[in-house]
Amino acid sequence: MIIEFNVANYKSFKDRAVLSLVASSDNSLDDTNIINKDHRRLVKSSVIYGANASGKSNLLDAMWAMRHMVLTSSKDTQAGEDINVESFKLSTETEGNPSLFEVVFIHNNNSYRYGFEANKKKVISEWLFDVTGRREAQLFVRENSEIKVNSKRFKEGSGLEIKTRENALFLSVCAQWNGSTSKDILSWYRNIGFIQGSDDSTLGTTVEQLSDVKNKHWILEMTQLADLSISDLEGRIEKLTLESLPKDMPEELKKVIVSQDMSSVELKTYHKKFKAEGIEDGIVIFDLEDNESAGTQKYINLLGPLRDTLDAGKIIIIDELDARLHPLLTRAIITLFNSAANHKNAQLIFASHDTNLLSNKLFRRDQVWFTEKNQFGATNLYSLIELKGVRKEALFGKDYILGKYGAIPFIGDPTWLFCEDADE
Repeated sequence: MIIEFNVANYKSFKDRAVLSLVASSDNSLDDTNIINKDHRRLVKSSVIYGANASGKSNLLDAMWAMRHMVLTSSKDTQAGEDINVESFKLSTETEGNPSLFEVVFIHNNNSYRYGFEANKKKVISEWLFDVTGRREAQLFVRENSEIKVNSKRFKEGSGLEIKTRENALFLSVCAQWNGSTSKDILSWYRNIGFIQGSDDSTLGTTVEQLSDVKNKHWILEMTQLADLSISDLEGRIEKLTLESLPKDMPEELKKVIVSQDMSSVELKTYHKKFKAEGIEDGIVIFDLEDNESAGTQKYINLLGPLRDTLDAGKIIIIDELDARLHPLLTRAIITLFNSAANHKNAQLIFASHDTNLLSNKLFRRDQVWFTEKNQFGATNLYSLIELKGVRKEALFGKDYILGKYGAIPFIGDPTWLFCEDADE
């Protein structure tokens, strides 16, 4: 579970921004939207609103960039490569400074605070603390090439300092050498899923879920809930081989594809066929990609990752969750997380423009976040609970559109563009 995520000097974030999933003292929706864990109160979901180009996607991208760095930086294939960070470019203050990433989280009943600062060439600093209540115990701290390891609390790191490249994370190196704590932390990162609004690469996860009877039953129930007129689903995943690729494809390209261990994914949807008098007359099988709408494709693509996340108590981060989906479908997905049915305490973090979702019946004030760029092009991140005078009974969506919370675009009158033509 995520407690808190911090980012600074990354893309549109100049100063440190903090996304906190710690619940406030507000008692709204306590029975459905709150996780009680180890004397902590956390929210099950967070939604981020803001104008286009305000930094919503950059915040989620920062979380992905941190995860990617942790999981890949120790691999030999990364030796000599630039680190995938992009500092804030609109200020002389940040020139030459590293990007910062930090997360506080709970995994397997342990709490940690882990973070690092890095530029494109090397890791500048890195730290890991064990968090117990309000007390923290240092496991290791890194400043440039110097790494100080707590040999009592983090024995697995002793001796690995010299094996850590300047562009690799010490935590990742320790995990590569089978360190128990570091491997456990990397497993937490693997349990974070990321999905873009129009991403269809998750279909394989849905097809995999269909192979389990219980999971397939859940997915079919969700399709029926969505009123998609689908009676059944059948999927297939086939590993690509030289023989299965088109004969006219160049042999060198075939070899490259096969070497990457790629697979083809196919999903069929079953629809009932009827006679004129309304009597069933067999089944028609559609190909999801060729015959179903973009909204249906996205919804079914999402069902596999959603089932996996809820069933295992993982974390899923989705940019533009509402893209291509009817508002009632988006609301149903959010309700899955903000409900007592989410007994594994899975968490959902997503960005949205759909103000129909911005309701005190669905979210608490501490679950709603906004991104807004200041006059210098830097993103500010703040939550609804931080704004004074906002009551928990307020009409969040209406007040947001009216500009009471900020984070909306200031749109001029477009009709002036046609004035010159009208005068001719």
